[in-house]
Amino acid sequence: MGQVTATAERTIDAPVDTVRALVADYTDTRPKILTEAYFDYAVSEGGTGAGTVASWKLQATSKRVRDVAATVTEPEPGTVVETDANSTMVTTWTVSESGSGSTVRIETTWQGAGGIGGFFEKTFAPGGLKKIYDGVLDNLEKVAKA
Repeated sequence: MGQVTATAERTIDAPVDTVRALVADYTDTRPKILTEAYFDYAVSEGGTGAGTVASWKLQATSKRVRDVAATVTEPEPGTVVETDANSTMVTTWTVSESGSGSTVRIETTWQGAGGIGGFFEKTFAPGGLKKIYDGVLDNLEKVAKA
């Protein structure tokens, strides 16, 4: 069983404070930026940044649906961490200044399966999740520029 990591990154032409606020907004912004790979999204506590508890289902592949129950922390300014209570999955959103805009990085790690299944998971899951995250970043960029 090895660690699996999926990453996506985008530079958005919007002020860093604006993008940080959008990323931390689980009530209004998050439903707008999630793609069709996400469903049954709900916020049960909080709604903005640390202390938020949200849940959703992520259709990673045609056969794989992850039931996520995330608790949000903000260990430092510009960093939002979602820790899934149902698995080892941790997703970190990092928003940093990039010239007059912002760079947004989404990184998800989890403990993968062992054996041949784990080999395929480590080989193919990061690319599939990156594709999903690229769509989320597309939507975030549209919201940030609106």
